[in-house]
Amino acid sequence: MIMLQERDTDITEIIEEDIWGSIMDFLNYGFHIPAGENTIHLTIGLLLLLIVAFVVTGFVLKLLRKILTRKMEQEDKLKFISIFKFIKYLVYLVVILLTMSAAGINITVILTASAALFVGLGLALQELFQDIIAGVLIIVDKSLRVGDVVEVGGKVGKVFEIKLRTTRAITRDDKIIVIPNHKFISDTIYNFTQNHKTTREKVSVGVAYGSDVALVTRILQEVAAEHQRVLKNPKPLVLFEDFGDSALLFSINFFIKDSFGDPAIKSEIRYAIDKKFREHNVTIPFPQRDVHFYPHNPIRIDNSIDTNA
Repeated sequence: MIMLQERDTDITEIIEEDIWGSIMDFLNYGFHIPAGENTIHLTIGLLLLLIVAFVVTGFVLKLLRKILTRKMEQEDKLKFISIFKFIKYLVYLVVILLTMSAAGINITVILTASAALFVGLGLALQELFQDIIAGVLIIVDKSLRVGDVVEVGGKVGKVFEIKLRTTRAITRDDKIIVIPNHKFISDTIYNFTQNHKTTREKVSVGVAYGSDVALVTRILQEVAAEHQRVLKNPKPLVLFEDFGDSALLFSINFFIKDSFGDPAIKSEIRYAIDKKFREHNVTIPFPQRDVHFYPHNPIRIDNSIDTNA
């Protein structure tokens, strides 16, 4: 009996001293960096602890994302995922700091040592942070949606992708505009379809003085009414805008649902106006100037000498 107890004691000592001691030595293997009164220990055990913390955190975040997005629509789900990615990076950073603190590392030393680096990075990445914050605001308050037609820097584009840092739009000539999100916060952006898809457009034309203005009005109304992409309600409106230098100025105002295809629609209407004007002998004048010459008496210079002086 005594021998069995001694054997169990020996086995326990072997496990504690040899096996467990070897494991602890392996986990404690690494770099030990002096930092003032403290020492930073970068060991294999700390690395394994970080890996486990990352795996567990990633699993929890993935589960949380599925729970929060299970009842969302596809568009809202994609926007939430973009925001969630930014939050995920912050959570990982907090997990790293907490794990290091739990491992006995004084994280205040690390934060103090890297304070100057953080300040420099903050200044260098100031615009990046502005883009990210603006992206979060755009996604949350839905001030911009996929499919909106916007004008940025004189370019008109249709938004097809909204990311956390940038928004992408395709122009009328099939080119891609990459717009930093802070532009939508700091600059004036024209959104043609923010409230609804219908926009009011107009085509201007001038006719010669002496033309039948009632006929011109009727022609313009017919052109708008016959175009398939012009809405019948609200009705197109013809305006007699002004008496120009060389022409009577008219405009046909109409509503469409495709503001992105606006140039093509206007071009088709101008073709139709020109055709009907030719059929009804309505002239579109070009700028003219009349120059008048008036004869005048030449200046006479009297060079005679007064002999009575």
